[in-house]
Amino acid sequence: MQLSKLSHRIVLLLVVASVASSCSLIKKKPEKSNTTGWNYNDKNYGNFNVTKPKDIQTAPGLVFVQGGTFTMGATTEDIMGDWNNVPRRVTVNSFFIDKTEISNLNYREYLYWLEGTFGGAGMDSIVQQALPDTLVWRSELAYNEPLVELYFRHPAYNNYPVVGVTWRQASEFCIWRTDRVNEIALMEKGFLDKKSQIKKTLNGAGQDNFNTKAYLLGEYQATPGKEVTSKKNPLKDAQGRPRTTAKFEDGIMFGDYRLPTEAEWEYAAYGYVMENPQKKSKGTKGEELIANKQIYTWKNSGFDNLRYAQKGTVQGSFMANFKRGNGDNMGVAGGLNDNAAIPAEVTTFLPNGFGLYNMSGNVNEWVADVYRPTTNGDEDDYNPYRGNTFQKIDKALGEGNLRDDKGRIKMVNESDSALRNRRNYQKAYAVNYLDGDSSSAVTYGYGVTTLISDKSRVYKGGGWNDRAYWLSPGTRRFLEETESLSTLGFRCAMSHYGSAEGTSKKAKTGVFFPTRRNKR
Repeated sequence: MQLSKLSHRIVLLLVVASVASSCSLIKKKPEKSNTTGWNYNDKNYGNFNVTKPKDIQTAPGLVFVQGGTFTMGATTEDIMGDWNNVPRRVTVNSFFIDKTEISNLNYREYLYWLEGTFGGAGMDSIVQQALPDTLVWRSELAYNEPLVELYFRHPAYNNYPVVGVTWRQASEFCIWRTDRVNEIALMEKGFLDKKSQIKKTLNGAGQDNFNTKAYLLGEYQATPGKEVTSKKNPLKDAQGRPRTTAKFEDGIMFGDYRLPTEAEWEYAAYGYVMENPQKKSKGTKGEELIANKQIYTWKNSGFDNLRYAQKGTVQGSFMANFKRGNGDNMGVAGGLNDNAAIPAEVTTFLPNGFGLYNMSGNVNEWVADVYRPTTNGDEDDYNPYRGNTFQKIDKALGEGNLRDDKGRIKMVNESDSALRNRRNYQKAYAVNYLDGDSSSAVTYGYGVTTLISDKSRVYKGGGWNDRAYWLSPGTRRFLEETESLSTLGFRCAMSHYGSAEGTSKKAKTGVFFPTRRNKR
């Protein structure tokens, strides 16, 4: 019996071995170009590397927001009489946005990196420029001195939203975040040697720190890791040597973090995916329908629309951190309504349909747009945005001298004389487009007839010290990009590439139909 079992096992092993050897002889047919007939990813045809479309990796902290059309602008009566948010239909492409507001801890990580990179190199002014203004808490007729000293630094406020940050500082944070995320992505793939990279950067690298655009242009000299210098590296050059520099088309790096446009922010705030009575799923196409126009970032469901209405343990709970009336920032002792006198932690209150926290209340948030009260009548109806300045790389000092003191590629506005014959735009500076034109009859005399300038930026969402009116995503205010408030923070966004439907392998662009044979 034992010999019989042993012989069966030997036969089985021989069969498995023969199957494995036969499988190894079957070579996968290389993909061919339908333009030239040459093979892709083939050493015998020059190693032209083509990364196949696959699941788009979501960058750290971000949530996917499926785009669509919606009515942008006022939802309730314009009690302020601004007439700066007249409703109109627009379409927003799919994009990514932060799940929460940027916290004090997130921003302190940024300052720590700046101190190690530039402080050690004697460039302390760069660190100073990034510090939030904690004096936004100070008031002539209130005792807020503990908040001036402790709100940003004390561990108790780690996960509270950062405030006192200007629009410019928020934009700088986005650029820094892009570089750090791409730097770690390249380190994990071996295109940057992790040990030497971290040591170099945090020990006073100064100008010579990693920047995504500088790396892609060959202006940043990187030390590759052992993984990419070996034959195991699947990326090869035309001569068959391991390629030690990554390209954007290799699919390793992410796009740019940035501030969301006003349209993106407002669309994300409503979270309309939850309002669709029949969302697209397996076997269904989904409906083009929004049931009701929301006032706030949650569904209208009874009471005053500011408290949770459905029966359960959370019924009657406040849905946002805001000021209910004169002097009422958090309710009565023993019955606190929103349980927060100042900003609350960034993950408090109920997230909206897209899973985003505090799009109404807690702190207002900067968006990318330059403010104009007439924007709703001027902008495109697809991805509307005001604030474009069309730029090019500054090559005045020649190749090898393209980086500024922060290590970034220097950019300058395109010359208007070179754009004279273009049909799509004739001026590089488009921030004030249509201001004072014959078609608009609008002029802005900053400091004389108005406080609006080309540096006025939009902020939205309402904050801990605002009334309920400002919690509606359609409302909008503005502030100079160099100023800050104790009620104003920000979150980052990122453009989404590929199918608007989603990030899965099955997501495709367009509508596909089954192939049918013609009857003869």
